[in-house]
Amino acid sequence: MRRMLTTTQGEHRVRRTETCRSRSRPARRAAAAWQLHGRFPAGNLLFISGQGPLADGKLRWTGRVGAELTLEQGREAAQLTALNVLAQIKRHLGGFERLHHVVRMEGHVSSAEGFLDQPAVLDAASDLFAAALGEKAGHARSAFSHSQLPLNLPVELVVIAQIVPA
Repeated sequence: MRRMLTTTQGEHRVRRTETCRSRSRPARRAAAAWQLHGRFPAGNLLFISGQGPLADGKLRWTGRVGAELTLEQGREAAQLTALNVLAQIKRHLGGFERLHHVVRMEGHVSSAEGFLDQPAVLDAASDLFAAALGEKAGHARSAFSHSQLPLNLPVELVVIAQIVPA
């Protein structure tokens, strides 16, 4: 049995701990989801949270590039993920007129052991940005390899864009 602390803050902490422990893992994730945003502005920057290859609300691709997915399938997943990034920017700005440029893209690729072509996977996302945004697409980029990503995503993109104030 847990002892209740005498301070209000302490009692809240104990109750919260007991509540969290009594929930299943998915329920805890769902309870925390309200804290997460697909995009978040800060000054003249727009931070786009990790996006994956979703189409019509469902994952189009899952698995590791170099194992369950080929390089070409990984590139297709990266293109779809880049489209979702553009959708987040458009949803926030109402279009691309106020987009100054894409500043940085972090590309996370779920990779089979020995797969070393993460930059080639992410080139598909960079190329899509260039085709859609022209000069606004130039960005710094980092490529990361992971043995597995959340939800078994093959590709996850995190983007920072500079926006023109309204």
